[in-house]
Amino acid sequence: MSELTLTLIRLGFLAVLWLFVLSAVSVIRSDMFGARVENRKASKPARAAQPPKPPKPPKPARTLRRGSRHAPRSLVVVDGPDKGQSAPLSEQPILIGRGADAAIRLDDDYVSTRHARVASNGEQWFVEDLGSTNGTYLGHQRVTTPTPLTMGTPIRVGKTVLELRR
Repeated sequence: MSELTLTLIRLGFLAVLWLFVLSAVSVIRSDMFGARVENRKASKPARAAQPPKPPKPPKPARTLRRGSRHAPRSLVVVDGPDKGQSAPLSEQPILIGRGADAAIRLDDDYVSTRHARVASNGEQWFVEDLGSTNGTYLGHQRVTTPTPLTMGTPIRVGKTVLELRR
């Protein structure tokens, strides 16, 4: 093999190696700092003096008063190892978990000691996750903030499902 061919092969190999290194650095950079996103306001032409539309107010959740005939009266375990267990709804929040201080004590390996809390503001019932490991779900959505409850909507903690009932 000639000296020129060997030099060209070495330079080609070096170029491919540098392409690999630069692409790896680019991937690491985008993982650390995020992908660059263009500002949409700067890329769109300005509209002719139109004020922005105010967002529509969210629909109020249907509230049930405690004295109402349709108001929930208890929190019931409808599925899981402790099916049938219930706690009457009162002014005090209901603690759900594996701990001794829980109003609904669950024998479920996927439930934390202090997993979730169901409380009322006087008009509406709310479920709140208390920093559990496996999370609390209302329907199929994970609860991250106090979330309003309606009767019949499943609350899942671990392998256990609870509902508000009359």
